[in-house]
Amino acid sequence: MASIAATISPAEPQPLTGAKLIVAAFALALANFVVVLDSTIANVSVPHIAGGLAVSPTQGTWVITSYAVADAISVPLTGWLAARFGTVRWFIISIIGFGFFSFLCGISRTLDALILFRVLQGLSGGPLMPLSQILLLRIFPKERAGMGLAIWAMTTTTAPILGPILGGLISDNWSWPWIFFINLPVVALCAFGVASMLGTFETKRAKVRIDVVGLVLLVVSVGAFQIMLDTGREHDWFGSAWIVMLAIVAAISFIAFVIWELTDANPVVDLRIFRFRGFSFATLAISMGFGAFFAQVVLTPLWLQQVVGYTATETGFVVAWIGVFAVLLSPVAAGLIGKADIRISICAGIMWMAFVSVLRAGWSTEVDYWSLALPHLLQGMGMPFFFVGLTALALSSVPMKDQTSAAGLMSFLRTLSGAVGTAIATTAWDDASRVSRSELVSALNNPAAALSSMESAGLTADQARGVLDRLVEAQAATLGVSHLFLASGVIFVIAAIAVWIAPRPKQISMGGSH
Repeated sequence: MASIAATISPAEPQPLTGAKLIVAAFALALANFVVVLDSTIANVSVPHIAGGLAVSPTQGTWVITSYAVADAISVPLTGWLAARFGTVRWFIISIIGFGFFSFLCGISRTLDALILFRVLQGLSGGPLMPLSQILLLRIFPKERAGMGLAIWAMTTTTAPILGPILGGLISDNWSWPWIFFINLPVVALCAFGVASMLGTFETKRAKVRIDVVGLVLLVVSVGAFQIMLDTGREHDWFGSAWIVMLAIVAAISFIAFVIWELTDANPVVDLRIFRFRGFSFATLAISMGFGAFFAQVVLTPLWLQQVVGYTATETGFVVAWIGVFAVLLSPVAAGLIGKADIRISICAGIMWMAFVSVLRAGWSTEVDYWSLALPHLLQGMGMPFFFVGLTALALSSVPMKDQTSAAGLMSFLRTLSGAVGTAIATTAWDDASRVSRSELVSALNNPAAALSSMESAGLTADQARGVLDRLVEAQAATLGVSHLFLASGVIFVIAAIAVWIAPRPKQISMGGSH
């Protein structure tokens, strides 16, 4: 691919055609793919990373949430960065930064270092999703712009499927640092392809003022809130002065952020868009739904590996089924937009995901492969109607001039909700498991007889007690995760109700964002 790119001269400002268009579109789509891939590739590798760095699996989930939060914070800055440095130039800076910090993640030998570089990787990668979308729209002729968006949407949908499979295969057969090192050749290919062919698509640079106060307040409020969620369990929550301080900092900086952004002439996040009721409730629905969805995506691999005994590879091949119908039905979901009341298909998609959450809650420690795979396969059927439909509803609820800001704000809140959902779910799982364990211990049926039969089978008293303890732990953890799947189902139902508070848009318009 690099050799093909090398033989192609820089494109004219007119839309590309033929081989140039194919190679340029491939480079842009691949960049979007690798950034989205990194949001899920670490999910099944958390136990490996935790073991390699000598930390608990719960602490290991910070590797996921730190990336998601940094990614979320950098998305609203994309418009300012593109205006200040040029769209193509900032794309190349972002992709190179993403590759550099991927390398540093791979060579990290402490959890602190890994989290720092994951944050920097997320900050670099965040702008690549909207920038790749903008550039794909620019290089395609206007009448084929839909094809550009379809390629972008397809990479966004397929990357989370391959993430768990690749993460599992790499963690089990090589070592976890390679989940970051595999980004390097992809980054080199994307940077070379874009630099060599899209130079003439560069936008004019303008000295746009950045809302420094708003940005600082955003980083402080989101950062303090996320650290509070991630460290709350081990510090006994509000029994700890550290957690109380973080909560106060998060609350004060958030209130200050809202007041500042509503009064600043050039806000980093335009909160005034929330005056449109359709946008507000569509964003509420997608944030709640994505938080519940992402919590399941993180909890399932942890439970399968820690409790059921699956390897990372086996876990990847369970979770990956979620993408089959997500890819196949994306064109159907897009085709339905504008043909009927969009709220019907969205509500149906979200309620379907709630139903699948109830199916997940029926899992036990003796569950077979297809009982695990089926809910993932079925969940993919609801995802396109949920994601594509809610994006269309939200953006159609605001005027065309506000759609870019609306898309950035919605993307920020969706990504942040995924991180918050993960942090809450891992903590709640721990608490629910502990409660279930105490209930199971008090309800054990004649444990003395069970211990006696194990001892008569040749186990020592300590070994027999250990076996019984592990059995109780596994059942408690399974009950805990089942409760959380049911809670996710309830959140999906609330999200489905929120959709109906949004007015039916007069016409559907996706603008320049998907």
